[in-house]
Amino acid sequence: MTELTSVKDALMSRLAAKRIVFWHDPAGEYASELDALDLGGVNVVHVQDNEFGVKNSLLADHVTKHLVYRSGEVPRGTANWLLDLELAYGVFTADKTSMLQQELGLDDPTLASVIEQHQKFFAANSRKQALEKLLNDGDDAPRLRAKMCQVLVKASGNKLTDIVRELLAENAAGRTAKFDELVAFSLDQFFWDGLEHIYRYSSKTPTIDDFVLWMFSRAIDDFASPTLDEFRNVRSDFNSLRYDVRTQTVMTTLASRAADALDLKSRIATRDYRDLAKITIFEEIDRKVIVDLAAAVATQTVTPREVADIVRQRHESLWKAKFAKLYRAILSASELLAAIAGLPHAIASAAIGLDKYQAEWFRIDQQYRWFTYAHQTADFQQPLEALKAEVDKQYANKYLFDFGGLWQQTLEPVTEWKSAALTPQAKFFESHVAPVVKDGRTKAVVIISDGMRYEIAEELASMIRSEDRFDASLSAVLGSLPSYTQLGMAALLPQSSLELDPGGLPVLADGKPTNGTANRDKILQAVKGHAISAAEVLAMPAGDLRELYTRHQVFYVYHDRIDGAGDKATTERTVFEAAEETLRELLLLVKKWTNANATNILITADHGFLYQDIPLEQAYYVSAAPQGDAVTKTNRRYVLGRSLKSSPSFMTFTSAQAGLVGDVDIQIPKSIHRIPQAGAGTRYVHGGASLQEIVVPVVTVNKKRKSDIRPVNVDLMPETDKITTGQLAVKLLQREPVTDKIQPRQVRLGLYVGETVISDQPVLTFDSAADDQRDRYQKAVLYLTPDADEYNNRPVELRLEEPIPNTTQWKSFSKGNYTIKRSFTTDFDF
Repeated sequence: MTELTSVKDALMSRLAAKRIVFWHDPAGEYASELDALDLGGVNVVHVQDNEFGVKNSLLADHVTKHLVYRSGEVPRGTANWLLDLELAYGVFTADKTSMLQQELGLDDPTLASVIEQHQKFFAANSRKQALEKLLNDGDDAPRLRAKMCQVLVKASGNKLTDIVRELLAENAAGRTAKFDELVAFSLDQFFWDGLEHIYRYSSKTPTIDDFVLWMFSRAIDDFASPTLDEFRNVRSDFNSLRYDVRTQTVMTTLASRAADALDLKSRIATRDYRDLAKITIFEEIDRKVIVDLAAAVATQTVTPREVADIVRQRHESLWKAKFAKLYRAILSASELLAAIAGLPHAIASAAIGLDKYQAEWFRIDQQYRWFTYAHQTADFQQPLEALKAEVDKQYANKYLFDFGGLWQQTLEPVTEWKSAALTPQAKFFESHVAPVVKDGRTKAVVIISDGMRYEIAEELASMIRSEDRFDASLSAVLGSLPSYTQLGMAALLPQSSLELDPGGLPVLADGKPTNGTANRDKILQAVKGHAISAAEVLAMPAGDLRELYTRHQVFYVYHDRIDGAGDKATTERTVFEAAEETLRELLLLVKKWTNANATNILITADHGFLYQDIPLEQAYYVSAAPQGDAVTKTNRRYVLGRSLKSSPSFMTFTSAQAGLVGDVDIQIPKSIHRIPQAGAGTRYVHGGASLQEIVVPVVTVNKKRKSDIRPVNVDLMPETDKITTGQLAVKLLQREPVTDKIQPRQVRLGLYVGETVISDQPVLTFDSAADDQRDRYQKAVLYLTPDADEYNNRPVELRLEEPIPNTTQWKSFSKGNYTIKRSFTTDFDF
């Protein structure tokens, strides 16, 4: 567009709105081009010492549009006969600054200096057009420059935090193009002035790198300052960036760089991990907290409650994904060591022992599995090596060996393998399946996971209950002796008697072999049943499974992950990994069967197992070899034969005493002892009578029609309804413990006026399972932004928001009302 065309467009725009347009051209630059403008029917009037006559003509003609052009110096004050009309209609000038003002609709004369200073910015139409879309009536000089910065850095807004967000993202990526634009168009000083005025960042030679270090160095101490609220603005904006999922990668990159430059590792070397727990910005702090907290847990100088509180605080760390497994391991170790320390010194009876294991003691095995698996799969294990050594030692020696010895003492008087506390495993079909299918109209699906011990089933039941419209209950049966696969699998089938082969295989149910899916299917046919492998079900299309479901009344589904890994010396150390895979696959199996219209699902196992993640000491092996007229089968945890000789190292049962038919004798090493066997694994074993082996789980699954899951209730507990400083401390209460059906809730807090946020927006996670309400309180501090200063003596809203699934958006679920009542005598003028 030529300059003359711009002038014409500007004049025509004015003439479209007004009958008279006055054009002052002091230098007479356009005098010779006036006739070339071609303004159509507009009457062009030249003012040449004829102001009075021109005025009379203009006042007499109320129809024609007039362009009044005057060059040279305009008389001042009352000497200018046209002054009143000029004031009424305004004056047009064609200098570049005025033209730009008029083109952009910026009537404020104070903005001329901004345009003059940044003429280069307006040289490109793309920048002008982008800026024009952002302009509003009432924009002052700082706001105009801020919007020019917004255009240059391509920010979503023109507040300082919007500009800073873009420049920090660029800095994190190792680029400078956006900041170079600010420099090229002379807006860099405006940006630095903003940082000094609003954030209190000041430097004789400011750079983005220096600003980043300055900001993160203050974040170490949560922007504390001797002067009230000195850093409230930078703290508020920093927290906004820190909690925004869109900028967390940027913040972690910058935090790593700042930690190195500030030598953070040395600065925090002597600080207590408890004091550092609330600082969630730096990876170095996570590392120190993990090392120090693990050491405290290993020496039991910190309580599980304190550990849980610290781990909860670390949930908000920018590095939580990287260190989640280590924190999980530490928490499990803390619970495990405390539980071992609280074990009784005697077990009154076998029935009490079986009940207590189902109620409490299984947690030790569960925590050990969680700890070991987290340690095994963490990106690095070194910080937990000392803790692992302590956990392994206490679990193996104090729990498995010593406490296992107490359980063995309880079993010494036992002459028959039965208990009033638990139904025998051989009665499983009679007690759990037959009642479901007895009327012939209902069906039952039984999923049998080889080696799934009680503590794994407890986690599975919890996972199932956590699914919407699913319910699961956990009970147990008394595992068969010896607790090995062939007998356990046979015991679960419909039968009235079981008989051991002297070599251990096959086990006969009512005289029929039970080894293999095909043999079990033959036995199940008598009850309109069908045996199938889990792998077949998982691979089966949904329609085919629904069709299969219509053809039978009872289904036995055989799954083998845990025992498949544990029974091999080369893979036994992956048994906890196999347990994780088992949990995922069993949950998937449950969903597949319910989608096939199954409504009654049972999940059980053939036996449990013992496992420790360290080599066994020699004391863990029996010293005497089994003896008898015929020793027909020797395993690490059981012996079969005829006329086996009694031994202090073994418990001995006849078939009848074990609830079996036949003449095969059974011996099992006492407590957790193993029988030495060349080439066999030693860490993972089963076959004996330890609680872990013989408390066999039964999970009963049902599906409901209505949704039954909800997030935990979180309430604001206000202590005041006024905000009198630049920050607001709030207390929140998690109303009830988290359960399978009452699930954790992530909550974002923020102060709002309408839809304008006037504070930072910290995020808290409410996931406490504590029964004591005092353990479910959390506190947060919200820091007001500069925008809050406009709302003094006005009501504001504190909103509690939760994330909308599968989006980056949040929705409000609770509100609290406050009034800002601030005295600005001690605050800064922002």
